[in-house]
Amino acid sequence: MVLYTTPFPNSCLSALHAVSWALIFPCYCVVDRLLTPFTSISCKKCHRANSPCYLQLLCIILFTPIYLALLVAALPLGFLGFLLWFPLQSVRRPYIYSRLEDKGQAGGAALLGEWRGTGTGKSFCFATANLCLLPESLARLNNVFHVQTRAKEIGQRIRNGASRPQIKIYIDSPTNTSISAASFSSLVSPQGSDGIAQTVAGSIKRTASVEYKGNGGRRPSDEAVNSPASGDPNNGGSLEDACIVRIGGEEGCRPPEADDPATGNQARNGAARGQKGQTPNHSQQDGDSGSLGSPSASRESLVKAQAGADGGGGEPGATNSKLLYKASVVKKAAARKRRHPDEAFDHEISAFFPANLDFLCLQEVFDTRAAVKLKDQLHGYFEYILYDVGVYGCYRSHGCCSFKFLNSGLFFASRYPIMEVAYHCYPNGRCSDALASKGALFLKVQVGSTPQDQRIVGYLSCTHLQATTGRPAAQDSAIRCEQLDLLQDWLTDFRKSTSSSSAANPEELVAFDVICGDFNFDNCSSDDKLEQQHSLFTRYKDPCRLGPGEEKSWAIGTLLDTNNLYDEDVCTPENLQKVLESEEGRREYLAFPTSKSSGAGQKGRKDLLKGNGRRIDYILHGEEGLGPDWKAEVEEFSFITQLSGLTDHLPVAMRLMVSTGEEEA
Repeated sequence: MVLYTTPFPNSCLSALHAVSWALIFPCYCVVDRLLTPFTSISCKKCHRANSPCYLQLLCIILFTPIYLALLVAALPLGFLGFLLWFPLQSVRRPYIYSRLEDKGQAGGAALLGEWRGTGTGKSFCFATANLCLLPESLARLNNVFHVQTRAKEIGQRIRNGASRPQIKIYIDSPTNTSISAASFSSLVSPQGSDGIAQTVAGSIKRTASVEYKGNGGRRPSDEAVNSPASGDPNNGGSLEDACIVRIGGEEGCRPPEADDPATGNQARNGAARGQKGQTPNHSQQDGDSGSLGSPSASRESLVKAQAGADGGGGEPGATNSKLLYKASVVKKAAARKRRHPDEAFDHEISAFFPANLDFLCLQEVFDTRAAVKLKDQLHGYFEYILYDVGVYGCYRSHGCCSFKFLNSGLFFASRYPIMEVAYHCYPNGRCSDALASKGALFLKVQVGSTPQDQRIVGYLSCTHLQATTGRPAAQDSAIRCEQLDLLQDWLTDFRKSTSSSSAANPEELVAFDVICGDFNFDNCSSDDKLEQQHSLFTRYKDPCRLGPGEEKSWAIGTLLDTNNLYDEDVCTPENLQKVLESEEGRREYLAFPTSKSSGAGQKGRKDLLKGNGRRIDYILHGEEGLGPDWKAEVEEFSFITQLSGLTDHLPVAMRLMVSTGEEEA
């Protein structure tokens, strides 16, 4: 399949579209600025400390007549541009595909050689997030501001979080042999005023992620040799790639032994001696408060063991090589010791996007300029990106015609090559959703090849369902259930149309089938019972769900309370992480189902609620249609706070282990 790198079939149509949008854009900007002061839902002290409400009112009185005059002047050109723009939308392609060609050895083509479908398998990491990148006047309805600036900042934070090394921290203790919660708590003290890492109890000192040299905005081709994202062809990029750090216990380095009764499956690895006062290698970029060198960075990736006395040691590169070498000899069974013995996989609230993130599905990237800024930032890590997904203008379906002012808001980024793409628009959107081409994006990616030259592929679906409209809940539920039906039908058709395999001649092996997106319903609200019982949840597994209306105890809501987005307690990723680890903090800063009892205030209603908030962002995985004897199991699940202050949703991530049924050699 040929992927579309431009929105129109030829350069002439692209030029006409550029001219039409140049005529429309002044009118669009004036309308957006005119509406912006009236759509801000609250006066937050972090945004209005120097601008009291009476000053805001004064600005409205002074500038509204000016904007109205500019609008009148811009309308004739805008109307002319619209007459030129409107017919072009009938031939516009449904997405734009962007790929960086200068990836070298770190590119997606090189990743395909890492896994040959043999051995114990390979892990893949998926993440999804709703970014609320709407036109400024509409974004402020959700109490988020400065769309263009946020888009750049979001891209920087995601890139820096994903490009960090994957670190596992273990503690030698007679009473605790699991992965330490220290990587998410208070083992690390802040850096001193002189910028030198401070040593704390247990020989832990703060550093910039175990001798890791961040990309500093460079593309992955600059670190093709030592990049942690490159993986190891022998182990398929699984947990053996991680830097495993031992805290406490004996000094020195030795791999764990399977028959060691004292440690069981615990991974042991001493860190090499570092130079005293070593400074982080990752340079923070402007506005990058979520970068590795930032005070708000997660402790998960900012710890290091000092196994011996200070002094000595060797070159930083040698230290890193020793750590990676020692990590690579750890057996899989030892490396995967659980923090939560009662659960089949690890789960956490993390201040970082997971390391070695493979696939990213985003929603509400409606603003085209913001999408371009986001793409430019994410291309520092992801080679393949789809953006500006959707249709504009008149959209006809099932005998109905509706006008689409906005695209679907879907955005997809991948480290692996994209083979096939399909997009479908939901025909039953209502109210404000009818003005956007919300739908589903289906992708087929290649993630490896077997020694017999069979392609190993994966299927991903990204979607955004009907939002709550304020109408009777049953009407919104019925619309979302129809959309889930369409999603399943479209996905079935997509898999059939893109499969080149047959039972007699299997040319492809399917490694995973994953659905990501903002479903706009949760698993705890009484108003969402219809969606909770949908057949989608029998075909696909939700790692956070026990059954209809029943969540696992550790699952938390992903929709934040927009009235408290900028409180000091949650203004950084680390602060928000700490707050959400407590039940009281979740009740204060997460959105909960609306109480039907009238007369009670918002805070009073929350005191009566049970549960952990509205989880409306999902990652589901299927087990049907995979390769023979292949199995996909969740390895880790994360709720991510790295985008605190930038969106009203919590991103979620899942690491999926695809095993082939073969024993490790």
